[in-house]
Amino acid sequence: MAPLSQSLDNRAASAGTAVLGAGPAGLTAAYVLAKRGAPATVFEADGLVGGIAKTVEFKGYRFDLGGHRFFTKLGPIARLWEEVLGDELLTRPRLSRIYYGGKYFYYPLEARNVVRQLGLVESVRCALSFFAATLRRDRPVETFEDWVTARFGRRLYERFFRTYTEKVWGIPGSEVRAEWAAQRIKDFSFWHAVTTLLHLQRSTITTLIEEFQYPRLGPGQMWDAFRARVEERGVDVRVNQPCLAVTHDGGRVERVTIKTNGDTTEYAVDGVISTMALSDLVECLDPPAPDAVRAAARRLRYRDLCLVALILDEDEPFPDNWVYIHDPGTRAGRVQNFGAWSESLVVPGTTCLGVEYFCFEGDDIWDLPHDEAVQLATDELAGIGLIDPARVADGVKIRVPKAYPMYDGTFREDVAVIRGYLETFENLKTCGRNGLHRYNNQDHSMWTAILATLNLVDGTEYDVWSVNTEAEYHEEGEAVESALAAEVAGALA
Repeated sequence: MAPLSQSLDNRAASAGTAVLGAGPAGLTAAYVLAKRGAPATVFEADGLVGGIAKTVEFKGYRFDLGGHRFFTKLGPIARLWEEVLGDELLTRPRLSRIYYGGKYFYYPLEARNVVRQLGLVESVRCALSFFAATLRRDRPVETFEDWVTARFGRRLYERFFRTYTEKVWGIPGSEVRAEWAAQRIKDFSFWHAVTTLLHLQRSTITTLIEEFQYPRLGPGQMWDAFRARVEERGVDVRVNQPCLAVTHDGGRVERVTIKTNGDTTEYAVDGVISTMALSDLVECLDPPAPDAVRAAARRLRYRDLCLVALILDEDEPFPDNWVYIHDPGTRAGRVQNFGAWSESLVVPGTTCLGVEYFCFEGDDIWDLPHDEAVQLATDELAGIGLIDPARVADGVKIRVPKAYPMYDGTFREDVAVIRGYLETFENLKTCGRNGLHRYNNQDHSMWTAILATLNLVDGTEYDVWSVNTEAEYHEEGEAVESALAAEVAGALA
C-alpha cells in the first residue's frame, strides 16, 4: 500500500458516511442513509454491486454465485424487496433435493420421504439411533457433529450431514461450531415419520417452503435497482474502489483511504458503515489495532468458492432448482439449475448449471485452469447421472473469495475480541455477513444493515450482533422481532 502521505495531494471533499462494500448489507445501509438525506458514499472493491449475490453474465446467460433465494419472515425486508423491484420479483416454485447413495431426498428433509427412500431396515436402524440420541441430549453440545447427532442420531448424521458439511468447510464436522447447525438445519421427528406413513396424521409443508421469490434477471437485478435508487437520492456508488485504510483518532474515524485507478485518495468522513470482512477491516485500521485484536483477526478463516457454469443444449436436465451432492466420491457440493430459477437467465431451449466447489484459495480446484475445471464439472455430473456430457456446449469458471465466514474452533472468541475493540469507536459500525463474521442470508444481512445505520445516525443501541442467533429461524421458526420490525418500517417510510 502506498504511504498515506502520498494521498495528501489527492485529498477530496468529505464522503459523508462512507459505506464500505456494495453487497446487500452495504446497499441497504446506503438506502437508509439516502432516505434520511444523510450525505454518504459507497465504495466497492469489485466491478459489480451485489457482493456474492451479484449476477454474472456470460455469452447471453446470467448466473448466480450460489443460488440466492429471496425468502424472509421479516416484514420490512419483504416490503422493501417489493418496493424496489415490483413485478420483476418473481414467485418461483421450490424443489431442492439431496443426492445420496444413488437416490434423491427432499431438502428440507421430510421424514416420510427419508423413510421411504432409505427402506424399512435402514429406517429402523436410523430410528433406533435417533431414539438412542434422545436419551443423551443432556450432554454438552459444542460442535456441528454434537448438535446434529443429538437431534438426528449418528446414522442420519453420517448419511445426510457429514459429507456435505465437510465439503463446505474443508474441516471435520467435529471442528465446526454448533452455531452453524443451529442456524441452518430443519429438525424433524421419527414419530412424525411413522404417523404420516400410516396416514394417522397429515404431513404439513408450509407455502414458505414450497416457493420463494427471485428477480427475473437474477439477484444482481435487485442490487442494481438498489444502486439506482440510492444514486437518484444523491448517494454515489463507486465500484473498483477498494478501501486501503481507515484512519482514526480518539475513538473516531476521521478519514478513509480509497484506491482509484492505481492512485490513492483520502476522504474525510462523518462515519463509516463497514461490510468488509472483519479480518480486512482490522488490517485497514490506522493507527493499527492492538496486537491481541490483530491476532484475533488473523485467526478468522473464510471458505472460498469456485463456481463452474456449464451451458447445456437442453432446457431441463433435471427439475430441481438446486441439488446437494452428498456423494463422497464427487468433489462438487451443490448444483444450481438456473433455468429453474428463472427462464430469463438462459437462452431458450438451453440451460445453465452452476456447479459449486467449496475450497480454500490456493487449493488445486482454485488454481485449476478454466478448461480443466469445465471438464471436471462435466465428468462429475455425468458420473452421478445428472447430465449427458454430450449436451455440454460451453462453460466458464468463476472464483469467489471469502464466500463463507468459518465457524471453526476459535471464531467465537476471536469475534468477541474484535467486536469489543470496534465498539470503542463512536462512528464505526459493522454489518452484513462478513462484517459480522456470521453466515447470514440476504434478509438478515439487510436487517443488520438497517439497525447499524440507525445506530449510527440516530444514536440507537440495537444489538446488531444478535440478529439471526435464534436457532429456529430458517424455515420453521416463529416470526421474529415484530415490534422492532414496525419501528424499522417507520424509519424507512
